[in-house]
Amino acid sequence: MADETENDLIKNLETIKAKRGYLLPHHGLLQISEPDLLSAYDTFYEVMTLRARNLSELSKEIIWLGILITTGERIATHHLDRLSKAGGGEEHLTECVSLAAWASGAEHYAFVSENWSEFTTDFHAVRNYRVKLDALMIESCLKQGDIEMTLAAIYTATNKHYWLEEHIKGAYASGVEEDQLAEALSLTMFPGGVPNFVDAAQIWKSMINQKKVQASKKYKIWAEMGEQSGFGDVLSHT
Repeated sequence: MADETENDLIKNLETIKAKRGYLLPHHGLLQISEPDLLSAYDTFYEVMTLRARNLSELSKEIIWLGILITTGERIATHHLDRLSKAGGGEEHLTECVSLAAWASGAEHYAFVSENWSEFTTDFHAVRNYRVKLDALMIESCLKQGDIEMTLAAIYTATNKHYWLEEHIKGAYASGVEEDQLAEALSLTMFPGGVPNFVDAAQIWKSMINQKKVQASKKYKIWAEMGEQSGFGDVLSHT
């Protein structure tokens, strides 16, 4: 029985390695401690990352790299390999670094607007932000839609609502399909945390209800479903 258990352990880990091309320490830890959790986790990861959904492979890896650079996921070097296999190169990586670096300083625009507006004559946070971002990316190898989705995902992962809304608008304006944007934001769930993804979904939902974006029918149905605030909603009705 012991040999059979050991063989099952090795076989299951080899299956995961064959599927992904690598193993990480938590795979083995979950396999020996909670194999059902590992199985559920692996299925979730497969759907989120390995299975083709709405994004092209190149767009997906560009977005992944923006998230991973921002959140400091040092171990996720397999995404560099996936970028290469999707047709990307070091120039795409460089642009992802630029977007991550840009996003890390974006709050300074909001700071000046919110705190020093009475001392300025023509400082508008969003307008100035957009002008400088456009200048930064003027010769970028990235498509505008990928820039918008990558920054939206970065701001989701870092919970910067002020700029997330701007890039949800930007994604719509650049012709990104809603299902593509939804996929881009969902990639943040592991490195950025599910609570931040929940917040991003609420922001997007509110934007639809406030008609800040022109949503499709199915997204309007989702947005108009009423209060979706979790346990707080339960308490409000007791």
